[in-house]
Amino acid sequence: MNYQKILNKNLLLVLKDILTSIKDNGLEDGHQLYVSFLTQHTNVIIPERLKKRYKEEMTIIIQYEYYDLMINDNSFSISLSFNNILTNIEIPYDSVISIADPFANFGLKFKNELFPEKLAKKKKAKNKITKRENIIDFSKFKKN
Repeated sequence: MNYQKILNKNLLLVLKDILTSIKDNGLEDGHQLYVSFLTQHTNVIIPERLKKRYKEEMTIIIQYEYYDLMINDNSFSISLSFNNILTNIEIPYDSVISIADPFANFGLKFKNELFPEKLAKKKKAKNKITKRENIIDFSKFKKN
């Protein structure tokens, strides 16, 4: 039995329900939905200027100003402002990495089969480098 596949399917239903609720009712005060997704997914539709800027992944925030939210079987589309340019984007559900609403202390991380392993390794390496930049190795200064 493929438990991960069943879990992912149901997590996507949660995402669809959240988006449907936002479409039907809007967002309550303080709430916002962060959606992180893979920009190189074959069915992601975003302008080239955004693909160049966000080469691997991107996070959008559905908050105060959003337009034309459409929930489809395999994706959702929404119009958001990027540098004061209203832009429609389409995000397939299977490109979504995570969702979060910090106000509600809520978040889900999707185990995405499409998430490139080398990207995950690259992020881990980057985090190690960043963390080590703040560490002073005193063994170099130790007197023998």
